[in-house]
Amino acid sequence: MPSSPPESLEQIDHQLLQMIQHRRSLVKTLADQQSLPSVGESNARQDQTLQSFCSDSKQSIAPKEIDALRQTLRHIDSVCRLGVGPGAISFLGPQYSYSHLAAIKYFGDAAPFTPVATIPAVFDAVQRGDAVSGLVPIENSTDGRVVDTLGMFARLHMPICGEVLLPIHHNLLASGTREQITEIHSKPQALSQCRGWLAANFPAASLIEVGSTTTAAESAARNAHIAAVASLPAGRAYGLDVLNQNIEDNKDNVTRFAVLGRDEPAPTGKDKTSLLFQVEHQPGALAGTMKIFSDAQLNLTWIESFPLPGSRNEYLFFVELTGHRGEDRVADAIEQLAAITRRLEILGSYPVAVL
Repeated sequence: MPSSPPESLEQIDHQLLQMIQHRRSLVKTLADQQSLPSVGESNARQDQTLQSFCSDSKQSIAPKEIDALRQTLRHIDSVCRLGVGPGAISFLGPQYSYSHLAAIKYFGDAAPFTPVATIPAVFDAVQRGDAVSGLVPIENSTDGRVVDTLGMFARLHMPICGEVLLPIHHNLLASGTREQITEIHSKPQALSQCRGWLAANFPAASLIEVGSTTTAAESAARNAHIAAVASLPAGRAYGLDVLNQNIEDNKDNVTRFAVLGRDEPAPTGKDKTSLLFQVEHQPGALAGTMKIFSDAQLNLTWIESFPLPGSRNEYLFFVELTGHRGEDRVADAIEQLAAITRRLEILGSYPVAVL
């Protein structure tokens, strides 16, 4: 009996396209029925599917391959959602900034992104309804909290429906040679995160702070004496040479981003809850809140104090804890917290991000 001919790449591509079209039809049906999972819920489900796939695989899959597969699923989902949601997604631009890369990681390449110039502008776009979702940096493992983001949470109520963890790898990009470089441009945070490397390798170069890493890449493309500290996608977009990769001083440099929006993700079993609260300005008030979390055996993964706008010596506290607000022990702790705080906002419960 003759053997069947081997599959060709064209045949496999055709099958993939058929499956994507089938998936798009299902997404549209779910959207029409108003039962389409949010992007965050879809991401969590995809991560579970990917974990199961890797466990069942007869061959070991390298971490880089797993991340590539994850991003493939995100992109396919974003293609399938075209025309049915989500709406515009606001992020701190311009294109090829690290906020843009984080937005792609969460929403997929085909999502309808809208860059804006400032962090407050992201909040305003979501608040006005010009954007369905927004993405803002909330903390960096090297530089700590992002003050502009916490300041906006302090000023207006804005729900969080997801988070993104983005490893930050800075690169030295230029249109000229190393010998031609007299200035190195980037945003202040990027220069700070590479200060040791830059001092050791370009001690004579002037460090120039600009509004974004993309702006730095634009300048480097126009002037051979300027180098940029920016992302590899920015370098590709502006035709720059990569003089050095991964020049950050801390090789575990990660920025965490908050996804703004009014989606309310269902519990996944691996969730966190974000709270903002203000206590009475008296001895033991903050300790009382900590006792509530301790008694409920809730693990705090982040706590940050922030000066209360318009007051002296009073603070807001941002807290993240493991668990979903729909779980009894989390709900009970929040109820107790409400009884002893002057202000309490549940910013949101959402799946824990995958690095």
